[in-house]
Amino acid sequence: MNIYAIRAIYAFEMARAWRTLTQSIASPVISTSLYFVVFGSAIGSRMGQIDGIGYGAFIIPGLIMLSLLTQSVANASFGIYMPRFAGTIYEVLSAPISVVEIIIGYVGAAASKSVILGLIILATARLFVPFEIAHPLWMLAFLILTSVTFSLFGFIIGVWADGFEKLQIIPMLLITPLTFLGGSFYSINMLPPFWQKVTLFNPMVYLISGFRWSFYDVADVSVALSLGATLVFLLLCFAGIWWIFKTGYRLKA
Repeated sequence: MNIYAIRAIYAFEMARAWRTLTQSIASPVISTSLYFVVFGSAIGSRMGQIDGIGYGAFIIPGLIMLSLLTQSVANASFGIYMPRFAGTIYEVLSAPISVVEIIIGYVGAAASKSVILGLIILATARLFVPFEIAHPLWMLAFLILTSVTFSLFGFIIGVWADGFEKLQIIPMLLITPLTFLGGSFYSINMLPPFWQKVTLFNPMVYLISGFRWSFYDVADVSVALSLGATLVFLLLCFAGIWWIFKTGYRLKA
């Protein structure tokens, strides 16, 4: 394992995040804080409880997951797209670095940024809404696993995209709508039976449900199913990246 190569890629990507703190950290934290103010403090205080949990506290895991998913994809996709755009990716490919080491460097940095962002949003939420975490270790595990999984997915998008516009298509038209419809602001048990079954085809349901369970011990689907669905998606993303490096898809052209 080439630790020096991994450290170089990781340090470079993290340094870029520190240079753009406003875009990388401040912007998503402020945006999510507005949700806490509007839905948590203003509207939440006038709504009833869901599964015995105040509405303001109920939506916290969903809002954190929303920021986590979008930022993981954005960080990883931009991180690999820029070397392709600038042509420096060929230096990385020609260096004595394995595929696994490249992935650890780029994806590890993107996931680290997302985990830091998630923890900052979690701390910010306490300023607006009181809540407790029933399973802090599981919460951290879901946070890290989700960040790594969607950073891998973002890596694939960054290789696939041939322009800056395409970097935004998947997050804006797929991930964000599916997260909103995956139970971020409500329990799927509140839906009619038919729509409950339809919603189960939304993969975000399993991510949000498992993450919410780590907070309040309540879940819309089985925790084991949530964990299994996340792991399956992680393996699919890793297989996709392995195929990209094996074939040189949009890397060696």
